[in-house]
Amino acid sequence: MLLVDVDGPLNPYAAKPHRRPAGYGTHRLLTPRWEAAERYRLALWGLPDERARPLRVWLNPDHGPALAALPFDLVWATTWEEEANTYIAPVLGLPTLPFIAWRVPRPEAPGGGLFWKTPEVVAWAKGRPFAWVDDEITDADRAWVDAHHDGPALLHWIDPRIGLATDDFAVLGEWAAGLA
Repeated sequence: MLLVDVDGPLNPYAAKPHRRPAGYGTHRLLTPRWEAAERYRLALWGLPDERARPLRVWLNPDHGPALAALPFDLVWATTWEEEANTYIAPVLGLPTLPFIAWRVPRPEAPGGGLFWKTPEVVAWAKGRPFAWVDDEITDADRAWVDAHHDGPALLHWIDPRIGLATDDFAVLGEWAAGLA
């Protein structure tokens, strides 16, 4: 399985706001989850009648075919959850994918530099081999997975200023080939 985060790997949100990376298109998305968060934020600021602004998302349509060509079953591992199928997958030309449903409320970060998603990913994987692309993966996460996951795992950090690049696809393909 390849567990795919949206913000960072597919949406290089940390790139300079005035300079969209080459190959990416700009999409203004107002998902139900984002709209609810925006309305909450506006209410806290005393602006309950203001219109919720869409989220700016940069997506590269070449990523869909490149992901689909990898020898993995694709799974969303993003806080977008099922909304990734409605708003992200069509832009990339991907089918509806399974997704990890995160616990709500989110668990506290386990500490020690461990990303809050890591224990959830391992519990979801249930010992099955997986690769995971995310922009918040650290060595602490790799160590934790090594200690708590019984199967092979590749935790691959993606630069959120660049998003998935050719080298990343090569790393994923080589890792999958090594499992065969």
